[in-house]
Amino acid sequence: MRHELDLVGVKCPLNWARAKVKLSELSRGDVLELLVADEQAVRDIPRAAEGEGHAIVEVRHEVRDDGSCWRIVIEC
Repeated sequence: MRHELDLVGVKCPLNWARAKVKLSELSRGDVLELLVADEQAVRDIPRAAEGEGHAIVEVRHEVRDDGSCWRIVIEC
């Protein structure tokens, strides 16, 4: 199952804390797509997620109507 969590506007380390709570609610094989605008999160969240045993599927930059962000796709 795919889930999305919009963390645009949330700064490190709070964005990882919120992502970690969401990941803990998911089942093995579920996918969480995080939207972040904080460049530090793009570096830190994938490392932290892998450290917790999750797989990073993709990290990509996106341009939206309300500005640019990154999508970090994590598999539980």
